[in-house]
Amino acid sequence: MINLTSREKEILEFIRNNPLISQQEIADYFGITRSSVAVHITNLSKKGYIKGKGYILKDEDYVTVIGGTNIDLQGFPNENLILNDSNPGQMKISLGGVGRNIAENLVKMDVDTKLISALGKDIYGEKILKESKLVGIDMENCLISTDYATSTYLSILDESGDMKVAIASMDIFDKITIDFIKQKSNIIKNSKVGVIDTNMPKDVIEYLLSNFKEVDFFLDTVSTKKSEKVKDLIGMFHTIKPNKYEAESLSGIKINTEDDLDKCAKYFLDKGVKRIFISLGKDGVFCANEQESSIIKNPEVDVVNATGAGDAFIAGLVYSHINKYDLTYSAKFAMSASILALSHQNTINPNMSTKNIEKTLREMKLC
Repeated sequence: MINLTSREKEILEFIRNNPLISQQEIADYFGITRSSVAVHITNLSKKGYIKGKGYILKDEDYVTVIGGTNIDLQGFPNENLILNDSNPGQMKISLGGVGRNIAENLVKMDVDTKLISALGKDIYGEKILKESKLVGIDMENCLISTDYATSTYLSILDESGDMKVAIASMDIFDKITIDFIKQKSNIIKNSKVGVIDTNMPKDVIEYLLSNFKEVDFFLDTVSTKKSEKVKDLIGMFHTIKPNKYEAESLSGIKINTEDDLDKCAKYFLDKGVKRIFISLGKDGVFCANEQESSIIKNPEVDVVNATGAGDAFIAGLVYSHINKYDLTYSAKFAMSASILALSHQNTINPNMSTKNIEKTLREMKLC
């Protein structure tokens, strides 16, 4: 429960268990005056936890992720990857998709998270639905299609864990339409934060940004090609996290120096973006808002699998925003989440948690 005093939390929980309770009964229970209860009730209403007469309670704060969900097929060579040849190695099947990965990372950070995505009515779709629910993602708002197969993402990693090539079969996301999103309006508008990845159709992204302006939307650009669909919408996002090449494509500014990064940040800020985090690969992360900008250098990390690092980073940014962390600490917190992701063979590190992120922050001397 964000931004509540201890007394407000107590009263809210009491009301949740006794929705028809009177203010005098609340006062008697806690041993305070009725006028004090009235003040607490007013504050709870202003903060959005009570929505009307009869103490209609708002759901707990949650994040809604609107994005891709798929099955990841990953190939790992036993030795150095040789292109144009068959490589002995290992294959791994896991749940994936940018939106779904962000959602799982958020759940592991103890953030209530709802996912809006599309799944096929097939064996892969059933696997994603079952396992995502088991880890705690709210999947009730996903579209289940009988016309398209569940999205599949095939990637080949090299000997250092970096992705060398990938093929994505994601036609099913065309089933996410504006009419479908309209059915989810109540879920979206009550979100603490919304996360959008560019696997979604452009008209759907534009509809979301234009019709739910009360929600702080975070953008995961996914790829240079897919990021092009939001080039004209970029200023409608609260926070964006492109890599260097995606930032160049979106801004039209070539990035070779720190001055170029500042120019690029100014371009995005002038458009209306509140926070920008540009991934610089091995050189770290550039972050900026209206007041400041800086580069956070990457600590030395043994990379096991780089596939899920960006998804963990976005989840870290969302968590930081919910908890009102400043710009620099947000970047460091998100970077630590991505370091945890890099250190495990699974796309989602099973040990992801705020406790382990903070431990990584200390161990990597980022705080």
